[in-house]
Amino acid sequence: MLRIKSRKQSINKGSNRLETANLPLPEELNAELSTMLAINEKVLRETFQSCSDIIFRFICNSPKVLLVYVDGLIDNKMLDMIVLMPLLHDGASGDPNDFPISGQLIQEQLLAVAQVQTVSTFNDVVNGILRANIVLLVDGENKAIIGDLKGFEKRGVEEPEAEISVRGPRDGFTETLRINTSLIRRRIRSTKLKMESLTLGRVSQTDIVIAYIEGIVSDTILEEVRTRIGRIRIDGVLESGYIEEFIEDAPWSPFPQIQNTERPDIVCASLLEGKVAILVDNTPFALIVPMTFWTGLQAVEDYYERSIYTTFVRLVRYSLFNIALLLPSLYVALSTFHQQLIPTNLLISIANSREGVPFPTFVEALLMEFMFEGLREAGIRLPKAVGSAVSIVGALVIGQAAVQAGIVSAPVVIVVATTGIASFAIPRYNFGTAYRLLRFPMLILAGVLGLYGIISGLFLMIIHLLGLHSFGVPYMSPVIPLIQNLKDVFIRAPRWSMTMRPAFFSGPNRKRIPEGQQPRPKRGGQAND
Repeated sequence: MLRIKSRKQSINKGSNRLETANLPLPEELNAELSTMLAINEKVLRETFQSCSDIIFRFICNSPKVLLVYVDGLIDNKMLDMIVLMPLLHDGASGDPNDFPISGQLIQEQLLAVAQVQTVSTFNDVVNGILRANIVLLVDGENKAIIGDLKGFEKRGVEEPEAEISVRGPRDGFTETLRINTSLIRRRIRSTKLKMESLTLGRVSQTDIVIAYIEGIVSDTILEEVRTRIGRIRIDGVLESGYIEEFIEDAPWSPFPQIQNTERPDIVCASLLEGKVAILVDNTPFALIVPMTFWTGLQAVEDYYERSIYTTFVRLVRYSLFNIALLLPSLYVALSTFHQQLIPTNLLISIANSREGVPFPTFVEALLMEFMFEGLREAGIRLPKAVGSAVSIVGALVIGQAAVQAGIVSAPVVIVVATTGIASFAIPRYNFGTAYRLLRFPMLILAGVLGLYGIISGLFLMIIHLLGLHSFGVPYMSPVIPLIQNLKDVFIRAPRWSMTMRPAFFSGPNRKRIPEGQQPRPKRGGQAND
């Protein structure tokens, strides 16, 4: 048994330092640790100079032990119970008959921490400290012990605010990477689920995880993801959007080529289709690649509700998507250049409402669209308690006052309001933003060229979409360039009929479920064939 030592004799205050005068110091952090604790301490103190949150704690056992950690990133209660208590009460007293403390003894018998590793360079020690670990250095040994005692404040698992669903799981990603990976592992309990870790950011040293399912993912896409992320050279990564801008195919395209989500179920469903997920520490938003045009129009409930209801809602959503893009442009083109296409009674009503309005229809629509976007942005930036009230009251008051003052006509207010409502039906925020942006050039083309301008704009947009790719996958697949497996594009077929994974981005294992699982209820004691 190791002799118990009094706390008064064993503790040396953190402010005390070992004598380091005239000791040779290593020139860089890649150097090996010294067997002299004084040298190791001086190097670490110089490295963390002016860092008041770095704690140096001496434990004067035989030999001396130095504990280093970041205050605020460590669970202090666990540090006291499973690190300091064993070292202080079970450490040797300095008596020659006692068994001396060593790094191996601390690691194997005294340090009750699940994740422990031994390192031998200053660089590894510094990285271990900055990654919210504790580091123990023993005098006379050129190795350090790194233990995982993370205890920083973190947000709990909550329902995602940006992707609310009526039916489906309520948990969402948090800002802690390991919590996010655990949410995925809970749903996919397979050894085929792989999570490759790497670090990005010369200064921030942000942890990144590339998740995929071996055998289902395409090796070509996976290698492309690794290559693009490996080319990134940046000082800091604070959010997944930093990575998104470095790895997308067409940075000047208004259409997003990388899907972002804070829902674990969407990530898991994408992995099962053969896609790759990129998770970044300190953000709840994961990236999913590749992304197609049709992914931006699919909602969470599409895969939790019955197919017949989902198909109807999806067709309604596609109609609203076209309204959000073209309604203001069509109104301007018809009322300005092609009045003959408007029914007579409606044309008379529009003409009466425009009596006394000083601006042409194009200016009216452009002005109201600009004000609507301003109200939408103000509602997002303001606190939740007042944001929705300001946007709703602002729209009602400004719209009604503008009509009564004769600045704009009532039909323009109706058209802009309908367009705004339709744009809210687009499930993906970044995908809806693309059409908010495209609405203005389409409006300008309609105001200058009428229907010819709208048709020209649509042709340019379609040509751009046909030439767009996401990690080598055509953006309009599976409709173009090769029509195949349209069971989850315009409609959502029953799950028992979707037997194959998407061909463009899945790997060798394309079979999703066996065939012949259509429900066959028994009637009169016999199953229908």
